[in-house]
Amino acid sequence: MFSYIQGFLSADQDIREDIRKVVQMLEQTAREILTLLQSVHQPSGFKEIPSKCAKARDLFCTVRTQISDLKTKFPVEQYYRFHEHWRFVLQRLAFLAAFVVYLESESLVTREEVAQILGTEVVREKGFHLDVEDYLAGVLIMASELSRLAVNSVTAGDYSRPLRISTFINELDSGFRLLNLKNDPLRKRYDGLKYDVKKIEEVVYDLSIRGLAKEHEAAGDK
Repeated sequence: MFSYIQGFLSADQDIREDIRKVVQMLEQTAREILTLLQSVHQPSGFKEIPSKCAKARDLFCTVRTQISDLKTKFPVEQYYRFHEHWRFVLQRLAFLAAFVVYLESESLVTREEVAQILGTEVVREKGFHLDVEDYLAGVLIMASELSRLAVNSVTAGDYSRPLRISTFINELDSGFRLLNLKNDPLRKRYDGLKYDVKKIEEVVYDLSIRGLAKEHEAAGDK
């Protein structure tokens, strides 16, 4: 009996080791995408947003290849048994996909769109999928990135972007208020959204006091 148990444990360890190797490659690709997108926070980075997003899209091709490899490393019905191995990197990749879509269109990415970008399924029964909580975690990470972008937009002299980010984040906050979040890590991330809302509101308030928001609106009307 114990020989059988040892065989089972050894096989399980082999599977986990194979998964870890692919996850490490996913983490490296995620770091490359993040490094690429961080440049948009620089004063000259706003002009480069289209080209940076295009390059990020190219790197997501690598992500899809790596996820295809990951799918072969464990029995498809045991997704949640090994979920902890890739949960963090999948949330990070969901954030990066959401950030790219926002930079391109200033809209909220859907779970289906993220799944398409990453090369995963949406429906659990179809196999390796993007869990809804991983998607939501990625969206909340993006909210923090947008609060940083709002501050850096002012530094770069782009006074209208913080106003648009503020509208977007407030709508996002309203959406999350409709959810009954029972997942502790996810609820903690949502608590962070409140600080992001406040931080962006302070940026908008500062622009209003300095008359920069009104000046830009007037220029836009002309």
